[in-house]
Amino acid sequence: MRLFTDGACRGNPGPGGWAFVLKHPASGREIEGSGADPATTNNRMEMMAVIRGLAVLRLPLQVDLYSDSQYVLKGLAQWLPGWKRRGWRTAGGAPVKNQDLWIELDRLITEHNVHTHWVRGHSGHPENTRCDQLAVAASRSIR
Repeated sequence: MRLFTDGACRGNPGPGGWAFVLKHPASGREIEGSGADPATTNNRMEMMAVIRGLAVLRLPLQVDLYSDSQYVLKGLAQWLPGWKRRGWRTAGGAPVKNQDLWIELDRLITEHNVHTHWVRGHSGHPENTRCDQLAVAASRSIR
């Protein structure tokens, strides 16, 4: 399964949106999802896109996660084990920001075999562009 995600925020903090495109590589079937939050940050929307995309999956699967968020990808691939060992503290001893979402992401990635892939944002990548459009539209739906 391929999961493409993006988040957007008008102001940081401000009204935000998240979106995902989930693609089955063999059948080509796609599922899109998006949503909004009236007062959030870009990082939270990037994380929420991944959470909502993974939450759609009913069975444990191999998932290729594509994101333009270094925060999400480095968090999943590098920082998460250390944060958990240190009781959700950074290497400097500060509480981990967005801990509630990191805990949910940690739970979801243990259900699946997730491989992360970075894509450059706003570079013409079709699924990243679609996610960006959906996330921006969701953020604009909040007046």
